[in-house]
Amino acid sequence: MAVKKVEKIWMNGKLVDWDDAKIHVLSHVVHYGSSWFEGIRCYDTARGSGVFRLDEHLKRLENSAKIYRAEIPYSREQIKEAVLDTIRANKMKACYIRPIAFRGYGDVGVNPAHNPVDLTVAVWDWGQYLGSSAVNDGIDVCVSSWRRPLPDTFPTMAKTGGNYMNSQLIKLEAIANGYTEGIALDASGYISEGSGENIFVAHDGVLFTTPLRSAILPGITRLSIMDLARDAGFEVREEVMLREILYLADEVFFVGTAAEITPIRSVDKIKVGDGKPGPITREMQKRFFKVVKDGEDKHDWLTFVYD
Repeated sequence: MAVKKVEKIWMNGKLVDWDDAKIHVLSHVVHYGSSWFEGIRCYDTARGSGVFRLDEHLKRLENSAKIYRAEIPYSREQIKEAVLDTIRANKMKACYIRPIAFRGYGDVGVNPAHNPVDLTVAVWDWGQYLGSSAVNDGIDVCVSSWRRPLPDTFPTMAKTGGNYMNSQLIKLEAIANGYTEGIALDASGYISEGSGENIFVAHDGVLFTTPLRSAILPGITRLSIMDLARDAGFEVREEVMLREILYLADEVFFVGTAAEITPIRSVDKIKVGDGKPGPITREMQKRFFKVVKDGEDKHDWLTFVYD
């Protein structure tokens, strides 16, 4: 799915034309994957264009860079304004937002200390990440042969470009074998997450999700669904989970900025529940979309773009 071009991209403090948003081929990020980014959505809600959990996303961006001893040369408030300015400049009502900080042009060795940290913000129109029918009908997934890294190899709490090489292998393998998405196990063989989504399992009326120790990204949508599930009266547990619970679960679903809440109807060709999105999944979708579509936002998760 090609990115739909818009007019402007924010680069290092100014808006430039889409076609002029370029970096040097010898930038550190090109050679070593040294970037930290976020995926954020702006929704066209009943109350106007609202960015979902913008402050939390920007805090995670700062934290990702901090883990790699990088300092983004803009404050969180400046980046927030850059995001809102970019949406306004492109006159978007709803869009996907990609702020990305990266080691730029300087030294070409592994040591990044002498390279500048650049920052860009792009927005574009992006629909259903896992397919137009995924949210309604669910998707078929597999358990990947590729695992998430050990805790002393790559920091999975950082949303960094280099980590997504692992995600690409998971995604490519799944597609090559006829599935929409793959689920990774952690280095100990327990369930981790999808290539770009956190995972929830409903079993005997309890909603489970994998903990940080299972090499997951600390997802913003994941935290939101945990809050919404508790609002609905469900028991929510963060627990290490065995692979086979995916086959025995009543319901399984992915969550993420791009995926939103996507039901999983089968894992490794084994039907989940009755093979259709279940009542807990539907309840979570209903509550989530009430926030991002109807603007019913008791948690103050939306930042509105236009006055």
